[in-house]
Amino acid sequence: MYKEVLTEKQKKVARYAKAMGHPIRVYILELLSKQSCCYSGDLTDDLPIVKSTLSQHLKELKDAGLIQGEIEAPKIKYCVNKENWKEAQDLFREFLKLE
Repeated sequence: MYKEVLTEKQKKVARYAKAMGHPIRVYILELLSKQSCCYSGDLTDDLPIVKSTLSQHLKELKDAGLIQGEIEAPKIKYCVNKENWKEAQDLFREFLKLE
């Protein structure tokens, strides 16, 4: 019988860490955490990367639940998912023993 060794907290820490494992994604999270929302086109103007690469970074953050996107044709509005962002902060604080 297989015994599960990893806790849900460990899996979440790893998932959030993976999503934040690129400087562009860290930049996006910092930018979005300082404002209510941002359009994908505005991010393209701010970053020295092509749209397809930006889309991949946004997808990674969205898949991890750290951001959410809302289609407002022809653009997509991105915001930090406040609930998951707080959870990630709490998990990292606990993991890094910052409490």
